[in-house]
Amino acid sequence: MTDVRELCLDCLMEILDKGRHSHVVLKQALEGKRELSKKERAFLTCLTEGTIERLYELDYIIDWFSKVKTEKMKPLIRELFRMSVYQIKYMASVPDRAVVSEALRLVAKRGFGSLKGFVNGVLRTIIRELDRVSYPQRENGFSQWARVAYSMPVWITEELLLEYGKKRTLAVLLGGLCERPFTVRCNLSRASVEEIIKSLTEQGIGVRQVPEVPEVLILEGFDRPEEIRAFREGLLQVQDVSSVLAGFAAGIKPGDFVLDICAAPGGKSLHAADLLRGSGHVEARDVTKEKTALIEENVKRSGFANLSVRVWDGRVSDEAMFGQADVVLADLPCSGLGIIGRKSDIKYKMTRKKQEELAALQREILTASWQYVKPGGRLVFSTCTVFPSENRENARWFEEHYPFTAVDLKRELPLRFFEGDGNGERGWLQLLPGEKGTDGFFIAAFRRNE
Repeated sequence: MTDVRELCLDCLMEILDKGRHSHVVLKQALEGKRELSKKERAFLTCLTEGTIERLYELDYIIDWFSKVKTEKMKPLIRELFRMSVYQIKYMASVPDRAVVSEALRLVAKRGFGSLKGFVNGVLRTIIRELDRVSYPQRENGFSQWARVAYSMPVWITEELLLEYGKKRTLAVLLGGLCERPFTVRCNLSRASVEEIIKSLTEQGIGVRQVPEVPEVLILEGFDRPEEIRAFREGLLQVQDVSSVLAGFAAGIKPGDFVLDICAAPGGKSLHAADLLRGSGHVEARDVTKEKTALIEENVKRSGFANLSVRVWDGRVSDEAMFGQADVVLADLPCSGLGIIGRKSDIKYKMTRKKQEELAALQREILTASWQYVKPGGRLVFSTCTVFPSENRENARWFEEHYPFTAVDLKRELPLRFFEGDGNGERGWLQLLPGEKGTDGFFIAAFRRNE
């Protein structure tokens, strides 16, 4: 695992000190080292994602024992400490002596040999005295307790408490730390669910169907998605249950023209093309060539001929498209806090100001796009976050300002997803991370008045 630890250190430097997105950095690292074994790939993923996921707790432990606090450390030493303490506390299969020896090797190799004594002393003290750390107590302040216990920024916890109360906030916090399943949607215009499951089981891949959404499968026991035969053949698309529900909320019928205005990486566009069963057309748009390239990659693999891709800024109205779309899919930019279980660095980068700016951006895009919908057509507004200002408040604002009426999603989607939380009162569905086996997600559907 020697080289894998160094690769992890480089990933953490890119993510935590240069601000790059964790999923992009980790994907590039894995693709750039294809010679890594399955075990090494799993170790790299676990150590990188786990260190980010538990960041505030790790810093709390380090600062408890180190005279030099993490915020004052050189970036490489700080990331080395973080990944080392994660191994000590959360990776029981890794011997403590290996953690220390590898940390010292990397300190010397990366030009910080003079700090070997400092690193050695702090790590060995942590190993001996970890159980002596005194953590914040929940009864002395829920948000400060959650900051360490769940590595959640205080302001996010405070917002969650205001909206959902302690019980559901705890569920969100826990959902952000739980391992998320690998889910895929079957392209039913290409093959039946039974045929796809047969192909998967023949490859020795574990398969479970999601209750009430049988075309969504949970897969286990594989290494890379591209090694799955059904994936390479375009029979599968990586997509969470929540995102699939947004496609069903659109009420897409064969022959429809569907416009997806913020489409990258293309999951909902591909679902729409699949629902059209070879008829109609989907136009998938996004703001940059880099984003549309992600869509085109998925389109090429899936083989849909009724899907085209175009670069377009959603804030700019396209008058030529007014009144043309039977369905507009608007999966709008958001704070992303519903998917922190998959992309943990999101919670550290988001601020109240950024979140407010995103809510305003959503209104700007909706204002530019509502006229694309035909009278009687449908617009689906969705996000992967949990804040009301980005979700139901903007849904209410949209219905108040434009000639649309909310669709009763309880008639469109399985009732299980509405249970116990007052959803559906105005045509919207708010899912919290892990609560019903999905990512955190918001869906609202509207029909344009005749």
